[in-house]
Amino acid sequence: MSIMRSERLWRRAGEIDLSLCVLFNRGVRRRAVQRLFAVISRLGNGVFWYALMAVLPFTYGDAGVVSALHMALVGLGGVVLYRMMKGYINRERPFVNHPQIRLGAMPLDRFSFPSGHTLHAVAFTLVAVHHHPSLAFVLVPFALLVAASRMVLGLHYPSDVAMGTMVGAGLAVGSFLLI
Repeated sequence: MSIMRSERLWRRAGEIDLSLCVLFNRGVRRRAVQRLFAVISRLGNGVFWYALMAVLPFTYGDAGVVSALHMALVGLGGVVLYRMMKGYINRERPFVNHPQIRLGAMPLDRFSFPSGHTLHAVAFTLVAVHHHPSLAFVLVPFALLVAASRMVLGLHYPSDVAMGTMVGAGLAVGSFLLI
């Protein structure tokens, strides 16, 4: 593949990424939507997951202790990975580079790639559902909302969310191979 063709493909991928980001971000124009996704984002920042880990032992006994510890270890791995990636890649958030993107909630840090919220939502959901399949009906929709919140709030490009999904799934699946 020629360098010019490769550059055109990357440029086109960036255009699609921005177009999708703008599309998702339209939701932030409605105050109710912005508030809803800001709450989901805040819960997805850890509150929901920490509460789940705290409740699992009381709900499932020893199996809940095992699943909560499994989630905590995967979460720790996720923090290390996404911080390394963000520090290396240094991709600015969409609202910084594109004036048409409205900020719907304050970011936790400067860079966007990958989405740590999405990474953890996917990893925690897969681990919890692996241990307790009945939780899927709550956790899968919540994880999807967390992922969507990142784009709606103008904090991440779709490619940030996609990479967060892949890294989170990889962490979870990798952890299954170790247990």
